[in-house]
Amino acid sequence: MEPRALDLDKLFAARLQAARARPYLATALFALHPVESRWVPTMAVDRHWRCYVSPAFVDRMPVEELAGVWVHEVSHLLRDHHGRSERVARERGLTGAGERLRMNIAADCEINDDAFGDGLVTPEGAVTPGSLGLRPGELMEDYLRQFRLGPHTQSLVWLDCGSGADGREREWDLGPDGAHGLSEQERDAVRFRVAQGIAGRRGTAPAGWRRWAEEAFHPPQPWRELLGAAVRSAASAPGAGEDYSYGRPSRRSAGVPGAVLPSLRRRPPRVSVVIDTSGSVSDAELGSAILEVAAISRAVGGRRDLVTVVPCDAAARIVHPLCRGEGIPLMGGGGTDLRAGFTKALRARPGPDVIVALTDGQTPWPSTRPPCRTVVGLFPRGSASYDEEDPDHVPDEPPAWARVVEIG
Repeated sequence: MEPRALDLDKLFAARLQAARARPYLATALFALHPVESRWVPTMAVDRHWRCYVSPAFVDRMPVEELAGVWVHEVSHLLRDHHGRSERVARERGLTGAGERLRMNIAADCEINDDAFGDGLVTPEGAVTPGSLGLRPGELMEDYLRQFRLGPHTQSLVWLDCGSGADGREREWDLGPDGAHGLSEQERDAVRFRVAQGIAGRRGTAPAGWRRWAEEAFHPPQPWRELLGAAVRSAASAPGAGEDYSYGRPSRRSAGVPGAVLPSLRRRPPRVSVVIDTSGSVSDAELGSAILEVAAISRAVGGRRDLVTVVPCDAAARIVHPLCRGEGIPLMGGGGTDLRAGFTKALRARPGPDVIVALTDGQTPWPSTRPPCRTVVGLFPRGSASYDEEDPDHVPDEPPAWARVVEIG
């Protein structure tokens, strides 16, 4: 007796029902290409947006539950679970099929937490945070720290949502050169269209999807690494931290009898951090600024004696050497004019090789380029800004000669 072929009519009816229940996911649902496969236990996806489907699974599942499975599988791809699992595996040294199963379970907890209801039936056997005694509303990376495989997960050994869920290639995967896969640009376009749909339906999309859509429009940046790299780049630029020294005479002294010439030596760079302490900067941001000062110190080799801090609102305060970051009084609370902070920092002796300004950007900037490298760390602000005396006020953008890094 020949095995039954995949019931495409039933499968596509379930997809249509899923799109009706979750219209903001429709673009992704119809971009997912089904592939009949008797290797998979249920339905599984790869990173190229193919959905491998077991004919026997489709036969025994009601259309209402199949609709929920469609939403579940496409959620793995939209949320980049394969890429995130690979990063976690590298960072935490997770190898082997058991760890990949644990990643699949954690990813399922992230999705199934708020995927069903409101027109979608929960599929039989769906893993939820509550079924493992975990808190709702967290991400795959968080859930992964909170459980291990054991008797309470023994019933989940069959679970396999494919390489699109945990990043590990399967024997049934068609690979990057197989038919009906999406290119990287096409995958990004699908994600963007879905994010647009969620942004237009904020009242109906669950909190997890709203959070995902915000990150899809504004992907998070490793800003602390960017800030450290910007400081290191500025500190290692030609001329920064260079001075003449007689400690090791120049080799050219041999050509000038009776004279000792100094040699040009590179010393650790001096960094001055100007912190915006005006009333528009919150206490939380001032606390963040202290953390950034410590990170800046590490970026230039940990020499705290070469880092100074200048609190500044409309006027610059005392220049504090960085002995202990927690002990620096960040006085202020008035208006904002970081030009005074730049002037105070440049008047210090010896002068800085790099100035780092940590601010919300609501300030005028120096009209001329300082004689040293400049890095600006901007606290996040919405598009709107205000001025009590001028409601149409638009703050100046940081100058072109500064390297700008968004903080947070």
